[in-house]
Amino acid sequence: MNAAFQDLCTRLQNAGVSDARFDAAQLYRFVTGRDPRLDNGPSEAETARLDVLAARRANREPLQYLLGEWDFLDFTLKVGPGVLCPRADSEVVCETAIELLRAEEAPVVLDLCAGTGCLGLGIARAYPAAQVTCVEKSDSAWPYLTANTAGTGVQAVQADVFGWYRVLAPESVDLIISNPPYLTAAEMRVLMPETAHEPALALNGGADGLDFYRLLCSHYGGVLRPGGWLVLEIGCAQAASVLALGRQYGWQNGRCRKDYGGNDRVIVLQKPQKSG
Repeated sequence: MNAAFQDLCTRLQNAGVSDARFDAAQLYRFVTGRDPRLDNGPSEAETARLDVLAARRANREPLQYLLGEWDFLDFTLKVGPGVLCPRADSEVVCETAIELLRAEEAPVVLDLCAGTGCLGLGIARAYPAAQVTCVEKSDSAWPYLTANTAGTGVQAVQADVFGWYRVLAPESVDLIISNPPYLTAAEMRVLMPETAHEPALALNGGADGLDFYRLLCSHYGGVLRPGGWLVLEIGCAQAASVLALGRQYGWQNGRCRKDYGGNDRVIVLQKPQKSG
C-alpha cells in the first residue's frame, strides 16, 4: 500500500479540495512519473517536492498552475499564475465556432481576450487554412499565449480589445470568438478559493458582468463580414441579458447553447446579411 499517496489524499481532503484523490494522483504522477496505485512510495527527494506542491494545493492554488500545463480538447496548453485556467466548459464554445465555420475553406477568425489561446488554437487545429489571431492585453498572460501559439501559424497580438477594433479593416473577419471577463462585482467578492488565485483582469466583467459583451456587440459588428458570427462564452445566468444586448445592437439569429454540465454557456449572434 502506498501510504504516502494516502496521506497526500487525506491532506488535500482536509484542506477542502473537492476532488482530492484525483488531484493527489495528478501531483504524484507529476513528481514521480509513476502511477501511485502501482508504486511502493516516493523517494526522499520526491517526498520533499510533493510536500511543497501539496502545501500549495492545500492553499487552494489551482492544480493547473502546479502542473504547468493542462489539456483542452485534443491538445495541451502551457498555463500558470497570471493566466486564466482553460476549462472543460469552454470546449463547447470552441466546438460551436468550429461547427459554424464548416462552409468556410480558409476562415478569418479573431479570439479576443484570448488568455492561453485555447479557443483560437482549437479553431486553427480544426481548420489548418484558417487565419486566426489571438488578442490579449495582460502582461502576465502574454508569455503563455506566445508559448502556446509558437509554431502553430496562429498570430498573437498584445492589445486592449476596448480600442483594438479601430485598427481593423471593416468586414474583414468571418468569426469572432471570446471568453471575456464576465463576473459581476458581487461575484468578485465571493470567489471560490481556486478562482481567487486567477487574475482579476480575466474575471471582472464590471458591476453587472456585462461590460465586455456591450463592447463586443456594439463595436465589433463592423469588423465582421455580412453573415459573420460572434461566439461568446457566458456565465450560466447571463443568457437572457447577452441575447438582449444582441437584439439591441441589431444582431440576428441569437441563440444559447448549454455546456456538457447542462448550464447555459455559449451565445451565438449573427451579423445580418446585406439586403438586396
